[in-house]
Amino acid sequence: MNRDLTNYRRSYEKGYLLEKDIPDTPLLLFEQWFKEVESAGGVEEANAMTITTIGLDGFPKARIVLLKQYDEEGFVFYTNYNSEKGKAMAKNNQVCLSFFWPNLERQVIIKGVVQKTTEEKSTAYYRSRPRGSQLGAWASDQSDKIKSGEYLEKKLREFEKQFDGVEELPKPPYWGGYCVMPVSYEFWQGRPNRLHDRILFSKDGNDWKIDRLSP
Repeated sequence: MNRDLTNYRRSYEKGYLLEKDIPDTPLLLFEQWFKEVESAGGVEEANAMTITTIGLDGFPKARIVLLKQYDEEGFVFYTNYNSEKGKAMAKNNQVCLSFFWPNLERQVIIKGVVQKTTEEKSTAYYRSRPRGSQLGAWASDQSDKIKSGEYLEKKLREFEKQFDGVEELPKPPYWGGYCVMPVSYEFWQGRPNRLHDRILFSKDGNDWKIDRLSP
């Protein structure tokens, strides 16, 4: 099969990113963009982000996770510590996050160092989830090979029975949060004629260095 996609083209004309509009810290710009993406509509999950890790096999791997919190410390998401990405991050804690918001023709790419959140924070978030999602965390040995979907459904029913009558489920010890602490942000705004705006924030001690990159 050979499908020609060379005619997939569009002109990016929904915005710009000029130096006069750039704040001193990247988190302020991220917050501004995030709110604008939410307000513009057309993106069901603005908090969906791609996380790329270096696997135990030496290959990079990217997948979508959901951002659950961000602040001056970093960007927080939750997963199974024994998953493929969990094992990858245990060996190499340097990761990359990326957001793609096509409704405003924007991307944000964040390089950072990842570490686990506290048990208290992980437990608090776990207990905020719907009960079905809490049980699903117990039932799934994430990234392991399984015989069938029916096998997973059976495990879920077993945990439903095990925790029947238990009002507050315990958090699985192998499940919790990670915080990505940024060392750089790149903000990409589509522009006409492929002259896209690319603004790079690089960590410089306690400050941020700002550079414009050629598209």
